[in-house]
Amino acid sequence: MSLDLARAVADAVLYEGYLLYPYRATSRKNQVRWQFGVLGPVGAAVAGVGEEPAMAVETLLSGAPDARVTGHLRFLQLQLREAQCASPGLGPESFSPVEELTIGSTSWLTWDEAVPHEVALATCRVGDLDQETVLAVDVPGGEDVEELSADDGSVVGRLVRRRWPLSAEVRLSGTADSGATRLRVAVDNVTATAGGPDKAVLDKDGAIRQSFIGAHLLLVAEGAEFVSLLDPPDGLAEAAGRCEQHRCWPVLAGPRGSARVVLGSPIILYDHPEVAEQSAGELFDSTEIDEILTLRVMTLTDQEKAEARATDPRAAQIIDRCEQMTPQQMQQLHGILRDVDLAELADLPVLTEPPDPTDLSGTVGFTDEVPWWDPAVDGDVQPETDVVMISGLPVSSGSLVRIHPSRRADAHDMFFADQEARVTAVHRDVDGNTHVAVVLRDDPAADMHEWYGRYLYFAPDELEPLPPDPP
Repeated sequence: MSLDLARAVADAVLYEGYLLYPYRATSRKNQVRWQFGVLGPVGAAVAGVGEEPAMAVETLLSGAPDARVTGHLRFLQLQLREAQCASPGLGPESFSPVEELTIGSTSWLTWDEAVPHEVALATCRVGDLDQETVLAVDVPGGEDVEELSADDGSVVGRLVRRRWPLSAEVRLSGTADSGATRLRVAVDNVTATAGGPDKAVLDKDGAIRQSFIGAHLLLVAEGAEFVSLLDPPDGLAEAAGRCEQHRCWPVLAGPRGSARVVLGSPIILYDHPEVAEQSAGELFDSTEIDEILTLRVMTLTDQEKAEARATDPRAAQIIDRCEQMTPQQMQQLHGILRDVDLAELADLPVLTEPPDPTDLSGTVGFTDEVPWWDPAVDGDVQPETDVVMISGLPVSSGSLVRIHPSRRADAHDMFFADQEARVTAVHRDVDGNTHVAVVLRDDPAADMHEWYGRYLYFAPDELEPLPPDPP
């Protein structure tokens, strides 16, 4: 059950960025595959035509030496779908490649599809992992032909699907650390290339055809439990800090309270990620709001929808699902309140009568003359000169601070822990909360971020004032 729930999230990881709105091959952003978790063949990254060949994840496992761990490597294998038109004048078996093939009301484009794979690796006894275990993963290539006929039964075209063989090496090892086992799983693309491992002669098309796309790991423990690296127990906090990651990050997966499954993801996630039950299906872009993206799909013209269907079968499923969505299903996408703190709700006053929506006297920043949504209410707020007191020291635009993201911070903010930054403004919202805008001191693009107004925002208690630079 835990593994099934983890797979639902892992599938979203697998197809993240696979095909983006408007789901058409002619869209510029869909002409280059940019998915996360791409393990390119050796030499591709150095040649500038592909991505690095390796990823590695380390996590902590708490349990007896007799406990066992099974790994699952999941990825997409590129499959070139070439549309070919029959050439009767050249013989019954003659076909010519075309960019688009249309028969009746249905069209197919020449396009790069992908085939999903999940390879169950050998089950290893934790006590035996002090010696590195090396496992081989070999995925065969192949070619499939699908003939396409007209209404009279005559073959007028075909789709030829080609896949290239892939090979990987998976290395598992374990090291005792603070009473737990620091488990390391490394994956390397060792697919042979035409130029050899040291001088791969590849172009971008050849590199992606020999890549593991959307690669990630599912690790399942029997007789042991994994330790959260995001929120480790006190006795294992230092050991968690010694875990090193390369191009992926381990999070606890499956139902909350369970610690038997870890997802090694190339996308930043929290522990126990879930696919919202309101989500009607995959849209390949988890940074989007489902409702907005669904509405945008519904605004496509019939011609645009036809092109999306011709691009990829999965794009056709998205178009069909959005077209068939009922008003009730759309309403489900509109929004839901999550993670309500019941303790906080218990402190709220009980309303015996419904509030008067016109009475905004209790709203921060409201006066009888100026409502809170009017820009004039911000007349006494000057972000560029306002000051906030932190640890008894005044902090304002130009102040230097050190960043200490708290547990309520976004996962991306953790990358900025202990870095120095310069304050650009002090903001206050309509609820009375203070937000400090900063740019990193060591960021070579700091001037550009400031010019565009693209700042990082932290609460005052997440910042440590620093002395100013000497004159």
